[in-house]
This record gives sequence, C-alpha cells and structure tokens, in this order.
Amino acid sequence: MAIFISQGRYTRDAIQGMTANPEDRSKAVGKLMKAAGGKLLSYYVTFGEYDFLLVAEAPDERAMAAAVLAAAGGGGVSDVRTTVALAAADAMQVFEQARGLAGAFRPAGQGASTGRGQGGAVAPAEGRSGARREGRFAAAPDESDRGTIATRRTRGGRASPS
Repeated sequence: MAIFISQGRYTRDAIQGMTANPEDRSKAVGKLMKAAGGKLLSYYVTFGEYDFLLVAEAPDERAMAAAVLAAAGGGGVSDVRTTVALAAADAMQVFEQARGLAGAFRPAGQGASTGRGQGGAVAPAEGRSGARREGRFAAAPDESDRGTIATRRTRGGRASPS
C-alpha cells in the first residue's frame, strides 16, 4: 500500500467543540481510513502552520483522496495538504529507474547537443559575468542579467516576480 502524509487545520468551530468536549480524533480518522481500505499509522496534533499531521496507508491515490474529501466535507478541517511518501527502499528503486531514464530526456531549452555533460547531467549555468552557478535554480538570472531578463526570487520554493 502507498503511504500518505496529510496535514491540515481545524476550523474555529471544531476547536471550540473539542475544547468544550475533548476527544481523540485519531479514533475517528482510523475508522475513516479503514472504511477507505487503508490504515492510520500515526496521528499528531502539531504547533505552527498546521494543527494536525497524520501518516496513513491507502491502496491508492483515489482511496486517500476520497478519505480526505470525506474529512474536509464534514466541515471540521480545512487547508488539508496530502503528500505521497516513499520508504527509503522504494526511493532507491525510483532513483535507479530515473538513472535509466535520464539519458533519454532532453531538458527544456537545451538543444540536442548542447548543455549536457557526461551521464546526462546538465552543466552548471554561467551568467554574463562568467561566474558559475550551481544548485536547484542554476538557470535563474544573476546580477549581471538584470535589465534583459526579469529577475525572480523564490518564496517557499516557488519563483515569483520580484
């Protein structure tokens, strides 16, 4: 079964209700996951941006999506975010598969014979200043590119206009 991690917030009404009549929500979530064909592995109340975090197994994405929709549709939770998680052994298999696919893939903006190093790796980008930039956003403009390309900065991993 696939593993999913969900985070979300309780609504104001849910918090008021649980404060007036405290309850263990892991029992209700466990029943929901069982009805969806899965299993609740762990459930936590958290501090910060989200009020809860759960780890569950489900047969597939559809089963997990149905469980999340059922929970959100009840009105007690909002802003639910669900992520598929891979165990380390599964991740190794994925990286092995990716290694086999990498040679057949041409990155966007790269000609068939340019920008590729040995083993299918993309060469580090160079700005007009000639300085090499490496990392996740190697192709992002640097200071020497101002004026010709709109410079972008990241917020939470997403590029946005400066």
